[in-house]
Amino acid sequence: MTAFVPSPVRLGLAVPLFISSLVVAASAQDASPWQRDGHSAVRLLAGSRSSNVLLGGIAFQLQPGWKTYWRTPGDSGVPPRFDFSKSENVEAVTVLWPAPTKFDDGAGGHSLGYHDQIVLPLRIVAKSADKPVTLRADISYAVCERICIPVDAKADLAFNSVASTEDGTLSAALDAVPKPANIGDPNPLTIRDVKRDGPSNVIVDVVAPDPDHVNLFVEGPTPEWSLPVPAPADHSPPGVKRFTFALDGVPPGIKPDGAALKFTLAGADKAYEFNVNLP
Repeated sequence: MTAFVPSPVRLGLAVPLFISSLVVAASAQDASPWQRDGHSAVRLLAGSRSSNVLLGGIAFQLQPGWKTYWRTPGDSGVPPRFDFSKSENVEAVTVLWPAPTKFDDGAGGHSLGYHDQIVLPLRIVAKSADKPVTLRADISYAVCERICIPVDAKADLAFNSVASTEDGTLSAALDAVPKPANIGDPNPLTIRDVKRDGPSNVIVDVVAPDPDHVNLFVEGPTPEWSLPVPAPADHSPPGVKRFTFALDGVPPGIKPDGAALKFTLAGADKAYEFNVNLP
Protein backbone atom coordinates (compact mmCIF):
# COMPACT_ATOMS: atom_id res chain seq x y z
CA MET A 1 0.00 0.00 0.00
CA THR A 2 1.30 3.43 -0.85
CA ALA A 3 0.62 6.16 1.68
CA PHE A 4 0.32 9.80 0.52
CA VAL A 5 1.89 12.34 2.85
CA PRO A 6 1.02 15.98 1.88
CA SER A 7 3.97 18.29 1.67
CA PRO A 8 4.30 21.19 4.17
CA VAL A 9 3.95 23.65 1.29
CA ARG A 10 0.62 22.19 0.23
CA LEU A 11 -0.63 22.15 3.79
CA GLY A 12 0.38 25.77 4.26
CA LEU A 13 -1.67 26.80 1.23
CA ALA A 14 -4.66 24.60 1.95
CA VAL A 15 -5.35 25.88 5.46
CA PRO A 16 -5.66 29.61 4.56
CA LEU A 17 -7.78 28.73 1.52
CA PHE A 18 -10.06 26.59 3.68
CA ILE A 19 -10.41 29.34 6.31
CA SER A 20 -11.09 31.90 3.58
CA SER A 21 -13.88 29.75 2.16
CA LEU A 22 -15.46 29.49 5.62
CA VAL A 23 -15.43 33.29 5.99
CA VAL A 24 -17.07 33.74 2.59
CA ALA A 25 -19.70 31.14 3.45
CA ALA A 26 -20.42 32.75 6.81
CA SER A 27 -20.72 36.17 5.21
CA ALA A 28 -23.14 34.82 2.62
CA GLN A 29 -25.34 33.36 5.41
CA ASP A 30 -25.52 36.68 7.24
CA ALA A 31 -26.76 38.75 4.27
CA SER A 32 -29.25 37.99 1.51
CA PRO A 33 -28.26 38.61 -2.13
CA TRP A 34 -28.58 42.19 -3.35
CA GLN A 35 -31.86 42.86 -5.15
CA ARG A 36 -30.94 45.42 -7.80
CA ASP A 37 -32.85 47.84 -9.99
CA GLY A 38 -31.41 50.50 -12.29
CA HIS A 39 -30.46 52.97 -9.54
CA SER A 40 -30.40 51.11 -6.21
CA ALA A 41 -30.00 47.79 -4.45
CA VAL A 42 -31.47 46.37 -1.25
CA ARG A 43 -30.81 43.32 0.94
CA LEU A 44 -31.42 41.93 4.43
CA LEU A 45 -28.76 41.59 7.13
CA ALA A 46 -28.82 39.14 10.05
CA GLY A 47 -27.17 39.80 13.39
CA SER A 48 -26.03 37.25 15.94
CA ARG A 49 -28.70 35.03 17.44
CA SER A 50 -28.64 34.45 21.20
CA SER A 51 -32.25 34.89 22.39
CA ASN A 52 -35.75 35.46 21.08
CA VAL A 53 -34.95 39.15 20.35
CA LEU A 54 -32.73 39.57 17.30
CA LEU A 55 -31.11 42.49 15.50
CA GLY A 56 -31.34 42.58 11.74
CA GLY A 57 -31.26 45.24 9.07
CA ILE A 58 -32.38 46.42 5.66
CA ALA A 59 -29.40 47.75 3.67
CA PHE A 60 -29.85 50.14 0.76
CA GLN A 61 -27.25 51.18 -1.81
CA LEU A 62 -28.03 54.19 -4.02
CA GLN A 63 -26.28 55.47 -7.12
CA PRO A 64 -24.62 58.91 -6.82
CA GLY A 65 -27.20 61.69 -7.00
CA TRP A 66 -30.11 59.41 -6.06
CA LYS A 67 -31.92 59.26 -2.73
CA THR A 68 -34.65 57.40 -0.93
CA TYR A 69 -36.97 58.56 1.83
CA TRP A 70 -37.35 58.55 5.62
CA ARG A 71 -40.51 57.31 7.38
CA THR A 72 -41.80 60.91 7.01
CA PRO A 73 -40.66 62.14 3.58
CA GLY A 74 -41.08 65.89 4.13
CA ASP A 75 -42.76 68.21 1.66
CA SER A 76 -42.58 65.60 -1.09
CA GLY A 77 -41.65 61.96 -1.50
CA VAL A 78 -42.82 58.45 -0.67
CA PRO A 79 -41.90 56.65 2.57
CA PRO A 80 -40.70 53.04 2.34
CA ARG A 81 -43.14 50.27 3.15
CA PHE A 82 -42.22 46.85 4.53
CA ASP A 83 -44.28 43.67 4.87
CA PHE A 84 -42.80 40.88 7.02
CA SER A 85 -45.99 38.81 7.31
CA LYS A 86 -44.56 35.83 5.37
CA SER A 87 -41.70 35.38 7.86
CA GLU A 88 -41.30 32.15 9.84
CA ASN A 89 -41.23 32.07 13.66
CA VAL A 90 -41.46 35.87 13.86
CA GLU A 91 -43.79 37.55 16.34
CA ALA A 92 -43.02 41.20 15.50
CA VAL A 93 -40.61 43.38 13.54
CA THR A 94 -39.87 47.01 14.43
CA VAL A 95 -38.07 49.20 11.89
CA LEU A 96 -35.65 51.68 13.47
CA TRP A 97 -34.75 54.83 11.57
CA PRO A 98 -31.40 56.66 11.55
CA ALA A 99 -31.77 60.44 11.44
CA PRO A 100 -32.39 61.61 7.85
CA THR A 101 -30.75 64.24 5.68
CA LYS A 102 -32.69 67.27 4.40
CA PHE A 103 -32.78 67.80 0.61
CA ASP A 104 -34.17 70.56 -1.59
CA ASP A 105 -37.08 68.97 -3.40
CA GLY A 106 -36.86 71.22 -6.48
CA ALA A 107 -40.24 72.81 -5.79
CA GLY A 108 -39.34 75.24 -3.01
CA GLY A 109 -39.65 72.70 -0.20
CA HIS A 110 -37.59 69.98 1.41
CA SER A 111 -37.67 66.21 1.38
CA LEU A 112 -36.15 63.98 4.06
CA GLY A 113 -34.21 60.82 3.41
CA TYR A 114 -30.92 59.12 2.66
CA HIS A 115 -28.28 59.05 -0.06
CA ASP A 116 -25.35 56.74 -0.98
CA GLN A 117 -26.02 53.93 1.50
CA ILE A 118 -28.05 53.37 4.63
CA VAL A 119 -28.93 50.48 6.94
CA LEU A 120 -32.28 50.52 8.75
CA PRO A 121 -31.94 48.37 11.89
CA LEU A 122 -34.68 45.84 12.62
CA ARG A 123 -35.72 44.66 16.07
CA ILE A 124 -37.11 41.17 15.54
CA VAL A 125 -38.99 39.19 18.19
CA ALA A 126 -39.12 35.45 17.59
CA LYS A 127 -42.14 33.43 18.65
CA SER A 128 -39.91 30.63 19.95
CA ALA A 129 -36.28 31.17 20.93
CA ASP A 130 -35.31 27.56 20.18
CA LYS A 131 -36.76 27.35 16.66
CA PRO A 132 -35.35 28.59 13.32
CA VAL A 133 -36.12 32.17 12.30
CA THR A 134 -36.47 33.19 8.66
CA LEU A 135 -37.22 36.81 7.83
CA ARG A 136 -39.10 37.39 4.58
CA ALA A 137 -39.64 40.98 3.45
CA ASP A 138 -41.68 42.61 0.71
CA ILE A 139 -40.01 46.01 0.30
CA SER A 140 -41.56 48.98 -1.52
CA TYR A 141 -39.63 52.23 -1.79
CA ALA A 142 -38.88 55.09 -4.18
CA VAL A 143 -35.55 56.28 -5.54
CA CYS A 144 -35.38 59.84 -6.79
CA GLU A 145 -33.04 62.13 -8.68
CA ARG A 146 -35.06 64.62 -10.75
CA ILE A 147 -37.84 62.07 -11.06
CA CYS A 148 -38.98 59.36 -8.66
CA ILE A 149 -39.05 55.69 -9.59
CA PRO A 150 -40.97 53.14 -7.50
CA VAL A 151 -39.15 49.93 -6.60
CA ASP A 152 -40.57 46.64 -5.32
CA ALA A 153 -38.24 43.96 -4.02
CA LYS A 154 -38.45 40.69 -2.11
CA ALA A 155 -35.77 39.26 0.17
CA ASP A 156 -35.50 36.43 2.70
CA LEU A 157 -32.81 35.46 5.17
CA ALA A 158 -32.38 32.83 7.88
CA PHE A 159 -30.93 33.88 11.25
CA ASN A 160 -28.44 31.15 12.14
CA SER A 161 -25.15 32.70 13.24
CA VAL A 162 -24.03 32.69 16.85
CA ALA A 163 -21.51 35.41 15.84
CA SER A 164 -22.63 37.23 12.70
CA THR A 165 -20.20 38.91 10.31
CA GLU A 166 -22.72 41.78 10.07
CA ASP A 167 -22.72 42.64 13.80
CA GLY A 168 -20.38 45.62 13.32
CA THR A 169 -22.47 47.07 10.49
CA LEU A 170 -25.69 46.65 12.48
CA SER A 171 -24.16 48.15 15.62
CA ALA A 172 -23.07 51.25 13.67
CA ALA A 173 -26.55 51.58 12.16
CA LEU A 174 -28.12 51.30 15.61
CA ASP A 175 -25.83 54.06 16.91
CA ALA A 176 -27.20 56.36 14.17
CA VAL A 177 -30.79 55.96 15.42
CA PRO A 178 -31.84 59.02 17.50
CA LYS A 179 -31.73 58.42 21.24
CA PRO A 180 -34.76 59.23 23.46
CA ALA A 181 -34.47 62.59 25.24
CA ASN A 182 -36.52 65.15 27.15
CA ILE A 183 -36.77 68.91 26.76
CA GLY A 184 -34.09 70.62 28.79
CA ASP A 185 -31.83 67.56 29.13
CA PRO A 186 -28.22 68.60 29.88
CA ASN A 187 -26.91 67.30 26.56
CA PRO A 188 -24.79 69.61 24.39
CA LEU A 189 -27.49 69.09 21.73
CA THR A 190 -31.03 69.45 23.05
CA ILE A 191 -34.38 71.20 22.75
CA ARG A 192 -34.71 73.92 25.37
CA ASP A 193 -38.32 74.96 24.77
CA VAL A 194 -41.40 74.41 22.59
CA LYS A 195 -44.08 77.11 22.55
CA ARG A 196 -46.93 78.48 20.47
CA ASP A 197 -46.81 81.81 18.65
CA GLY A 198 -50.48 82.50 18.12
CA PRO A 199 -52.92 79.75 17.10
CA SER A 200 -51.07 78.44 14.05
CA ASN A 201 -47.30 78.78 14.59
CA VAL A 202 -44.87 76.80 16.75
CA ILE A 203 -41.46 77.96 17.99
CA VAL A 204 -38.74 75.48 19.00
CA ASP A 205 -35.54 76.72 20.68
CA VAL A 206 -32.54 74.42 20.28
CA VAL A 207 -29.14 74.39 21.98
CA ALA A 208 -26.39 73.00 19.75
CA PRO A 209 -22.58 72.94 19.89
CA ASP A 210 -22.50 73.56 16.12
CA PRO A 211 -25.61 75.58 15.21
CA ASP A 212 -24.72 75.60 11.51
CA HIS A 213 -25.02 71.82 11.30
CA VAL A 214 -28.26 71.01 13.06
CA ASN A 215 -31.68 70.11 11.66
CA LEU A 216 -35.08 69.68 13.28
CA PHE A 217 -37.92 67.48 12.02
CA VAL A 218 -41.45 67.13 13.39
CA GLU A 219 -44.11 64.42 13.06
CA GLY A 220 -47.72 64.36 14.17
CA PRO A 221 -49.41 61.64 16.24
CA THR A 222 -50.74 59.76 13.19
CA PRO A 223 -49.62 59.36 9.55
CA GLU A 224 -52.55 61.58 8.49
CA TRP A 225 -50.70 64.60 9.87
CA SER A 226 -48.49 66.29 7.29
CA LEU A 227 -46.59 68.99 9.15
CA PRO A 228 -43.99 71.09 7.30
CA VAL A 229 -40.26 70.80 7.92
CA PRO A 230 -39.31 73.34 10.64
CA ALA A 231 -37.24 76.21 9.24
CA PRO A 232 -34.50 78.19 11.02
CA ALA A 233 -35.76 81.59 12.15
CA ASP A 234 -34.17 84.72 10.73
CA HIS A 235 -33.19 85.83 14.21
CA SER A 236 -32.59 83.69 17.30
CA PRO A 237 -32.19 84.69 20.96
CA PRO A 238 -28.64 84.55 22.36
CA GLY A 239 -27.38 81.00 22.96
CA VAL A 240 -30.06 79.17 21.00
CA LYS A 241 -30.98 78.30 17.44
CA ARG A 242 -34.68 78.93 16.85
CA PHE A 243 -36.85 76.91 14.46
CA THR A 244 -40.42 77.69 13.46
CA PHE A 245 -43.20 75.91 11.60
CA ALA A 246 -46.86 76.47 10.88
CA LEU A 247 -49.55 74.03 11.93
CA ASP A 248 -50.37 73.26 8.33
CA GLY A 249 -51.23 69.72 7.37
CA VAL A 250 -53.35 68.99 10.45
CA PRO A 251 -56.15 66.56 9.53
CA PRO A 252 -59.55 68.24 9.00
CA GLY A 253 -61.60 68.60 12.17
CA ILE A 254 -58.63 67.96 14.48
CA LYS A 255 -57.60 70.55 17.07
CA PRO A 256 -53.81 70.57 17.55
CA ASP A 257 -53.96 71.66 21.20
CA GLY A 258 -52.20 69.03 23.32
CA ALA A 259 -51.31 66.89 20.31
CA ALA A 260 -48.45 64.40 20.81
CA LEU A 261 -45.67 65.55 18.48
CA LYS A 262 -42.38 63.80 17.84
CA PHE A 263 -39.31 65.97 17.22
CA THR A 264 -36.08 64.59 15.78
CA LEU A 265 -33.07 66.80 16.44
CA ALA A 266 -30.06 65.88 14.29
CA GLY A 267 -26.59 67.34 14.77
CA ALA A 268 -23.30 66.61 13.04
CA ASP A 269 -22.70 63.35 14.93
CA LYS A 270 -25.60 62.95 17.40
CA ALA A 271 -29.36 62.78 17.11
CA TYR A 272 -32.14 62.76 19.69
CA GLU A 273 -35.89 62.15 19.66
CA PHE A 274 -38.34 64.10 21.81
CA ASN A 275 -42.01 63.29 22.45
CA VAL A 276 -43.78 66.55 23.27
CA ASN A 277 -47.41 67.47 23.85
CA LEU A 278 -48.11 70.67 21.95
CA PRO A 279 -48.91 73.58 24.29
